Amino acid sequence: MFIWLASYPKSGNTLVRSMLSAYFFSKDGNYNFQLIKNIKQFPHGGLFLKMGIDINNHNEAVKNYIKVQESFNKKNSTQFLKTHSFLFNLNKNFPFTNFDNTLGVIYVVRDPRNIVTSFSKFRSLTVEQTADFMISGTGDGLVWTNNWSVNYHSWKLFKEYKRYLLVKYEDLITKPDKTFLNILEFIHKLNKTNFELDKKKFENVIKTTSFENMQNLEKEKGFSESWVDEKTGKKIPFFYLGPKNNWKKNLDVKVVKKLEKAFKKEMEELGYL
Repeated sequence: MFIWLASYPKSGNTLVRSMLSAYFFSKDGNYNFQLIKNIKQFPHGGLFLKMGIDINNHNEAVKNYIKVQESFNKKNSTQFLKTHSFLFNLNKNFPFTNFDNTLGVIYVVRDPRNIVTSFSKFRSLTVEQTADFMISGTGDGLVWTNNWSVNYHSWKLFKEYKRYLLVKYEDLITKPDKTFLNILEFIHKLNKTNFELDKKKFENVIKTTSFENMQNLEKEKGFSESWVDEKTGKKIPFFYLGPKNNWKKNLDVKVVKKLEKAFKKEMEELGYL
């Protein structure tokens, strides 16, 4: 069964995946980039191509989301899946996922005023273009992110079934110990298993998944999920500013007002306003 690690892009999903992969897929909790490969991304073109599904036909791809999930769902064990998609159900005939495949969701959210600068750097777009993208709700190839607010609200469906955990990026940075412990407890609760913390492993996870360590790892080893700048042909650093990304210093007031107007309700709900 799948536990989704869902989020809007550049919200801290990679940090959560790194922490989980270090804890569950290593012997000592020390993180390296190879470990994150244990947590697949969905949708991913390769999964569809293996089944002969045309990924250039978006309607055909969406129709087969459940079929593809069923093809690699290990019913008797827990698998983590990353996604930036919103939880959609087109015409009630082609849902993103279902309860036959899904155990629950960990949704990672971040202040959109800090997302916009990070996302613009990652996609080689202006901050203004990125803000418009976040508000418009357009898709991106196989992945249908929708806009920031719809993405956030859509995954709350699992809340009424007590299969939902909201994680704020800001908490991952300021209180990683407490936040990661909550994540582990939630996972064991979903699995209905007794939780016994491996303290040494836990400590190593916290230490080796710090932003500074991840940034250094990328400089030394490179990171496969970073994008290439189409203009320069050079890789764009995936771990760019992290905790130093402060919208109060980096963001034009016009963009701030635009995002706050578009997402006022959600930002108040989350304590960002």
